Amino acid sequence: MTTKIPSAPAKTPAFCEGIQHFGEQWPDFDRYGKEPAIATGKTAIASPPDHAAAYQTLLAADALRYLILQVTASKASGHPGGFASVAEGIAALVMLGHKNIITEVGHHAPGFYSNMFLDRSLEQMGIHTVQQMRDRFREHKGLLGHLSGQIPGLLNPAGPLGQGQHFAMAGALLHPDILFPVTIGDGGIGEPYVMSSMAHFHTAYPEVTNFLPILVWNGYSQEHHSMVSTKPNQEMIEYWEGNGFQEIILVNAKDYDDANQPGEYVDSTAFSFQKRLEFAQAVIEATDKAAKSALGGKLTVLIIKQLKGSGVHALGAKSHNLYGHHTLDNAEIISALKTRALSPEAWQLVRTNFERAAGGPAASIVKTEFELALPELGKLPLKEYAIAEKQIATTAMGELVAYVGKKDPKFVVTNADGNAASGINNINVALKIIHPTADDAYFQGPKGQVYEPLSEDACAGLAAALALFGARTLWCSYESFAINGVPVWQTVTQAMAELRRPTPSTVTLYTAGALEQGRNGWTHQRPEIENYFAAMMRNGNVFPLFPPDSNSIQVCYDWALSKQNKGIVITASKTPLPIRTTFEQTQQALEEGAVLLQEIPGNKTVVFAVIGDMTLIPVYDAAEQLKAQGIGSKIVSVVSPRRLYRPHDVAWNTCSQADGGFLDDAGFEKFFGGDALIGVTGGASGMLEPIMLRSTAKRDVFAWKRGETTASATEIMEFNGLTPEALAKRGTELVS
Repeated sequence: MTTKIPSAPAKTPAFCEGIQHFGEQWPDFDRYGKEPAIATGKTAIASPPDHAAAYQTLLAADALRYLILQVTASKASGHPGGFASVAEGIAALVMLGHKNIITEVGHHAPGFYSNMFLDRSLEQMGIHTVQQMRDRFREHKGLLGHLSGQIPGLLNPAGPLGQGQHFAMAGALLHPDILFPVTIGDGGIGEPYVMSSMAHFHTAYPEVTNFLPILVWNGYSQEHHSMVSTKPNQEMIEYWEGNGFQEIILVNAKDYDDANQPGEYVDSTAFSFQKRLEFAQAVIEATDKAAKSALGGKLTVLIIKQLKGSGVHALGAKSHNLYGHHTLDNAEIISALKTRALSPEAWQLVRTNFERAAGGPAASIVKTEFELALPELGKLPLKEYAIAEKQIATTAMGELVAYVGKKDPKFVVTNADGNAASGINNINVALKIIHPTADDAYFQGPKGQVYEPLSEDACAGLAAALALFGARTLWCSYESFAINGVPVWQTVTQAMAELRRPTPSTVTLYTAGALEQGRNGWTHQRPEIENYFAAMMRNGNVFPLFPPDSNSIQVCYDWALSKQNKGIVITASKTPLPIRTTFEQTQQALEEGAVLLQEIPGNKTVVFAVIGDMTLIPVYDAAEQLKAQGIGSKIVSVVSPRRLYRPHDVAWNTCSQADGGFLDDAGFEKFFGGDALIGVTGGASGMLEPIMLRSTAKRDVFAWKRGETTASATEIMEFNGLTPEALAKRGTELVS
């Protein structure tokens, strides 16, 4: 059923087209709403205690609530409840001139879109009216269900819980004079990552306090009471104090309740008008105090305790999302919209304040809308080793990483306390681990560039967030542990694919693959993450790289530093291995996807498509066994499997800074043409998909199966069937 939209009152602002319900003028509007609280030429209210400021902040909060419900109900889909409980807090931030606002909660997206609509940021994507916002909510190239990288004025993507604080900390580190508030749901605070990542960041960067967590303590998660809903107020304060926060500011709606609501969590929109104003006044003054404290050098948290769903169609977890029956004809929706409805004059007042706040629409002023100025790196000091010489690939790359850090003071390397164990202690030596305790024996000190928490989420989160915000970074990890940090990295790579500006690629180095970790057993032998990245290759901006040696890894890293808006995964060993390629060969492989390492003629030809470095060892032996039978072979090292897809396999043309380079059919035949093809990898088989899709030869795959405790790489390869004998036998069978 299509809702008939009533006629708007006369003199209604044009942007209000699509608003279905208008309300009566609020009491004392002629006194407190006569002039915008943010004066002409100003960027914030003049005085937080001013009654007009509180009055207009409350108007803005209800405007946000109305828009959330009008927009989500237009599609009977979306999440109004969580943001509604912090609407006064967001309105206060804007009225105080703070627009670099981040969220940990993807379900707050409709509220953030409403915020961007009110300050006119969405006009950059052709959304000028409420009707247009309704039409494009949850539509392709519109306002997606969760925050992404494509919405003007919004700083961070948000989906999985426990991530948003990384973006706030990254912004604070890069821009010490700007406040980066971040809303954190009390459902999300149950995730271990949020508090631990902030605690480690504060230990590493005690002077960086200009990020401001705003705990949305509304008592409910998505479908039930939040796990922190039973904490008394003092216990919540002590929780934050115990994690290093010096200023804990709590505003509790319950303290202003004159409607005798039961329970610890109440709805401020049910108060008398006077008590609503008092609550808004308390929120704006607390927000101002928290902002000044955070900018003034104290680690600060602002806690707003108010019932989830305040002012929308339902309360508690039932307000979390809309269901199919929650259309604009639904009685609950109509009632809520009418209750929150504002007059046309009030809408214009809110719009004027929001567009003046902070100096203009967020889309034209927030930090992520602009490229970050970075120092030139010049020519990297690549060192080309002789063929057959044995070198450690990760160490060779470490020398280049050290050079980048010396050239770029903003450059940060993250690792879960394992650079030395990964053959890249040279990074620690050159750039120093960030730690308040100076100790030359461990190459650590308070002013380093190596960030080493014991959390892959914290490593991936800060590195990826800094890259999204425009800085160069490197996340290093063991391949087996990196999976714990991949969700935030994946979120950022998707945001980069949608981003409206260029930014440095987010680069990773994964070492100590499964083949090197036999003595540690299956816990350290988990290469399944490679299938994760294999799937992500089809996104169009994700490039897993597998350099076969120390020469190749240097060229791969040099290439990665020059690319923008990509996720680049470099996987290599920490074991000394023979040099098999020249710089020129890898440069070509980065364009064509692979390099031919060896070709032996014979009456038939078996092609080995090999991913990895240690995996080449049994393949070379297998080639000799085939040679003894008169069977020829080719050994092809697959350096960049993404290049080996066909263009239509990959969504490359939908990406910002699109890269449409793929190996053509003739080039593919040159590498992989033969009588039989065997794909070989010491990791997950998904990486071989591009080759298996295109090859028309008889073919098979040798890949990782499972981990086991072994004494050597050879033994673990034998356990997984990666032996010269097995490879040669299968090659013989395929060409028979």
